[in-house]
Amino acid sequence: MPRRDRSLPVDKGHGAPRFRLRDLARALVYVRRYRGTALLAYLALFVSIGAQLMVPQLVQNILDAVTRGLVAARLREVPPGLQATMLQALGIPQEEYVRLQENPESAIYWAVAFILVFAVARGLFAFAQAFLGQKLSQDVAFDMRNDLFAKIQRLSFSYHDRNRTGQLMVRATDDVEKVRVFLGQGLLLAVQAVVLLAGALTILATTNLSLTLVILPVLPVALVLFMVFGAISQPLFAEVQRRLSRLNTVLQENLAGIRVVKAFVQARREQERFADAADHLMQQQIQVARIFSFLFPVVFLVANLGQVAILYFGGRQILDRTLTLGEWQKFSLYLLYVFFPIGQLGFIISQMSAAAASARRIFEILDTESEVTEKPNAVEMPPIRGQVTFDRVSFRYFRSTDYVLREISFQVQPGETVALLGSTGSGKTTIINLIPRFYDVTQGRILIDGVDVRDVTLESLRRQIGIVLQETNLFTGTIRDNIAFGRPDASDAEIVAAAKAAAAHDFIVEFPEGYATRVGERGATLSGGQKQRIAIARALLMDPRILILDDFTSNVDMATEAQILRALDRLMEGRTSFVIAQRISTVRRADQILVLDRGRLVAQGRHQELIESSPIYAEIYYSQLVEDAPVPASPPDPQHA
Repeated sequence: MPRRDRSLPVDKGHGAPRFRLRDLARALVYVRRYRGTALLAYLALFVSIGAQLMVPQLVQNILDAVTRGLVAARLREVPPGLQATMLQALGIPQEEYVRLQENPESAIYWAVAFILVFAVARGLFAFAQAFLGQKLSQDVAFDMRNDLFAKIQRLSFSYHDRNRTGQLMVRATDDVEKVRVFLGQGLLLAVQAVVLLAGALTILATTNLSLTLVILPVLPVALVLFMVFGAISQPLFAEVQRRLSRLNTVLQENLAGIRVVKAFVQARREQERFADAADHLMQQQIQVARIFSFLFPVVFLVANLGQVAILYFGGRQILDRTLTLGEWQKFSLYLLYVFFPIGQLGFIISQMSAAAASARRIFEILDTESEVTEKPNAVEMPPIRGQVTFDRVSFRYFRSTDYVLREISFQVQPGETVALLGSTGSGKTTIINLIPRFYDVTQGRILIDGVDVRDVTLESLRRQIGIVLQETNLFTGTIRDNIAFGRPDASDAEIVAAAKAAAAHDFIVEFPEGYATRVGERGATLSGGQKQRIAIARALLMDPRILILDDFTSNVDMATEAQILRALDRLMEGRTSFVIAQRISTVRRADQILVLDRGRLVAQGRHQELIESSPIYAEIYYSQLVEDAPVPASPPDPQHA
């Protein structure tokens, strides 16, 4: 087992958040969407509390009826001449004495009947309150998760470059759940506690003001305790969520790369990473538990001190005959309604602190401004012909001081095929990411058919661009679903045609279920070449006017590549195509070759021109691509180019 590090890591990316409820109050905006359900839930809550507050008064009636019944039974033995005097001294009217003599149990029966009625009413309305509260919270969680997911979809690539998948997953699941639990349970409990406390104190004050004043000093002490513990606990809960995010990140990365872990025999190291993250999470959770383990005994101590004071002063009033046994019992029951909400506040404050920390993390995403946004007056991109112009384009990533592209200018005519060539880090992938506005240029502009891509809507732009990225991502579902990902309404004939064009049809029909074959997570049940051909079919089904292929033949053999290239020759006609490839067979077919070096465009032309005019291209050609080309007896000297 790895050694447990008891020190708590510092999250340098986040300062300790202050205890504030502003973000939690913002979550109530979601509640307003379901105000009808919320009103019914709180109406049921008030009725339930009203029924609960009636019970102590009925208990007093029962005790007083029993006491008076006993007194009436004893008065029978008293001479008639003394009965009137004793009734007057005991405060029992003659009419009540006669009624007690005739039917001494009637008051008890009535009180018991009313207690049962109020108990049933309380049970029914408490059920309605709990059900409606849960329904409301589930509706809110549904909307909040959808808003989070939609926001994550709209954020630019740079946001995802800076944030880990595990962190986003925790915010959309665990953080939303904590807010949901508070809105569906904690908030109702908070309102119940306040109303029950206020109602009980009001009844106590009207019943026995002097005895009520005895317990009033206890309430500010308890409230101050909760405010202090709330201020302490919210940053602790926020740190719990951050550590949970780190744990989920380790888990997600390990599961996504399980084959690499096993291939490099790093299972033990990954177990240590996970154990370390789990240990840090556990230590933080223990720290939170330590705080609340101290809070609850202190609160109950304060409540018990109040109970002791009531026992003492109430007992003296009973001895002084200024308080009846029934009144004292009623006071004691209402006193429970005072101290019970105070005890509930400890649970409520923990839920509220956790929910406030989670709400802040949720709204951090919802408030994030995407670096790629549509202008308010953005228009629909008209049907693209395919002319692409880079006009002095420079680009650097978020908060980076180093430019990835510098002063890139070139123009591609409709229907041309452009090959991008350069060493790793030269900016090839960045160029193709700028065309569909995955990122926005830092300087300069990109024009398609003379229209700045920043002036049109993202959807209308990207709908006309087909992309096959170097990293192939397939989704859980069937092969048909993955090919039709961009056009779910495509017909079977169109899907088959796209698969044939991508040289994927033959291997698909070999599966027992053909196009209905389900692929594993991320296409795990398919080979790399099969996944890539499905990705190409997915792009071709869009019938794009601009086609982007990022090293699209890297995972297929030479025979399959030849099939794909023959199909693409036909399909590229009339389309503007950008190709990043490492094989000479692809590069030599291009109408233009753009040679990039350290973010600059250093050469441009056709293959034969660049062999003769560009030393860099010649060097790349003979060092990286010559494996796929016929090898001449003696390569030309670049110095004579």
